[in-house]
Amino acid sequence: MGISVDPPEISRSQAQKSGYTFPLLSDTNAKIIRRYDVLHPGAGPKGADIARPAEFLLDSNGIVRWVNLTENIAVRARPEQVLQAFSELQSAGQ
Repeated sequence: MGISVDPPEISRSQAQKSGYTFPLLSDTNAKIIRRYDVLHPGAGPKGADIARPAEFLLDSNGIVRWVNLTENIAVRARPEQVLQAFSELQSAGQ
C-alpha cells in the first residue's frame, strides 16, 4: 500500500492516473507518516508537509524488517532491491 498526506480525492485520482494496483491511502493529519518518522516538514508545494520517499517491508506482526529512505523524491528503491530484501527476509525466517 501507499500512504500520502494528500486528501482522499487526490490520492484516488493519483492512483487512477498512475494505474496503481495497490491501495493508496490518505493520511491528511500525517499520523502514520509521523509514526514511521518520514515526515518532511515544509518540503511540499507552498511549504506543505509531505512524506519523505520511503519503502518498508513489514512482517505479519507489523514489525518493520527493511527500510529504504531517501531525501530525493525522484529516488526510490528499484523493484529488484525490494525483491532481494524480501528474499533475504524469507531466508532468515522473518
